[in-house]
Amino acid sequence: MWAKRRQPLQSKFSSVNDASGLWLAALAMLMVTLLSSAAFLAPQSALLYLALANLLLLVHGLLCRGNIGGILRYIALQLGFTLLLYVVIHGGQQLHQGAWAVARLLLALLPGWWLTVVIKPQWIGEVLAKIMPVKWAFVVAASINLLPYMTSELRDIYQLQLLRGARIAPRQLLNPLNWYELAYCVVFPLFVQLLKLAQQTAIAARSRHFGSHPQPTHWRDPRSHQ
Repeated sequence: MWAKRRQPLQSKFSSVNDASGLWLAALAMLMVTLLSSAAFLAPQSALLYLALANLLLLVHGLLCRGNIGGILRYIALQLGFTLLLYVVIHGGQQLHQGAWAVARLLLALLPGWWLTVVIKPQWIGEVLAKIMPVKWAFVVAASINLLPYMTSELRDIYQLQLLRGARIAPRQLLNPLNWYELAYCVVFPLFVQLLKLAQQTAIAARSRHFGSHPQPTHWRDPRSHQ
């Protein structure tokens, strides 16, 4: 019954018809692929221009009521882990390289976040179905659509484990000895929840005879035709 308490993050282009929406989704996916790839492949001197492009996507996503808090918390946690590892391995002499690595990771994540905010999952599924097997396209589109739920589950599990006394507060995670507790108390329960969700999704798809027709149809939002 989790779907009842899910709060959608997307602000969709409800006035765009399906034909235009598919072209919009295809162009957006191509742009996101290029930007995310450039975050890892571009030289360091070009990262400033890439950051400006991502800043435009960030502003647009926020205007569409996207929630960037989850990515920012993940990047902050990743930055702490990375800098700590660089201190342990290199003695603090190459901290700037660790910071650049985390910056590239942020630049790679932002385009994907923007895509999930502004593009309808059914459009993404239809575009993917034209270039890959239908079942693969369904899995990818369903995963994107469920990102808000997974983020909410992660936050709930983390808060519950904190209340139970787990040593997973940000300051406590500066100690590598507490990383095992983070994995045991948060990562493993989340993994179990995702397995249950995958099973529920598979049952729902089979009950709707998914895969039994050579030319499957796609969900059309009735509001897009109004």
